[in-house]
Amino acid sequence: MVLSILRMALPVLITFGLGCLCNHRKVFRSDGLAGLKAVVGNVTLPAVLFFAFLTAQYSGRIALTFAVVFLSCVLGLALGFLLRRLVKPYGKFLPFLLTNFEGGMLGYALFGLLYAGQTQLFAMVDIGQTFCAFTVFLAALKATGGEKTDLRILGKNMLHNVVFVCIVLGALLGMLGIGQWVLTSPVGAILQDVIQFIAAPTSALILIIVGYELSFEKSLLLPVLKTVGLRLAVMVSLLVASAFIVFHFIPFDKPLFVAMLLAYSMPAPFIIPLYADVTGHGEYISTTLSVQTLLSLALFIGIAAYSLS
Repeated sequence: MVLSILRMALPVLITFGLGCLCNHRKVFRSDGLAGLKAVVGNVTLPAVLFFAFLTAQYSGRIALTFAVVFLSCVLGLALGFLLRRLVKPYGKFLPFLLTNFEGGMLGYALFGLLYAGQTQLFAMVDIGQTFCAFTVFLAALKATGGEKTDLRILGKNMLHNVVFVCIVLGALLGMLGIGQWVLTSPVGAILQDVIQFIAAPTSALILIIVGYELSFEKSLLLPVLKTVGLRLAVMVSLLVASAFIVFHFIPFDKPLFVAMLLAYSMPAPFIIPLYADVTGHGEYISTTLSVQTLLSLALFIGIAAYSLS
């Protein structure tokens, strides 16, 4: 069992360390990092998500999981607003660091190591938080950053985001049965090989990017640790409640539960600095996300052990 855990954990830790080393040795500059992000965000990750939602088995349990995860993310955001005073003067963006999770840029990469070829299980959990991220989360984030937003702007953001479009397209084709029809056709194996070949580098590239962006500001250690502790408490509570509701209505499914464990252990979404003016709070946010990422990697080892038990 120890060797099996090492087979899952070592690739993550080593690749993450390579990202840190790339930053330390200045293997590539910020424009090179932007290029890697563009490749992941516009090419390899969309392929992963499209295939995951295309091959998902759509049923009542997906609808249930979607609703539960979506509502739990909204509740996490609301709790964040109530707890802002605990990390003054950095509480402005606290709500967004306590809810949702970084599925696209980290969760799928790690789940693929736990259950190879079954990313559709993680997609069942991720679709609820993804929809929340592009609606409630993003609207509140833009408002907090001082930017006006409405349904038209939110819709535009969705349509211009390749990841979201691929999720919706994959889900529609999957629900209509077109995906299964194509995959079982004579060209299905070829299409599957092409998509999986494009998607293959995603995990390694994501971990290199995350390792490269690791940053710490010692002066912010206390509010950052408070934020990380608050997120851990909120996410554990939401996980327990969500798992109780989901498995009250459907039979317990260990791989699905592992997907939930992994999802709720992920750091907050990395999109926060991309969609809001974080002037004066940028270092606090980046340091918090870095510490949350390290905690997520540590928790991944425990989740890997549980998945093998």
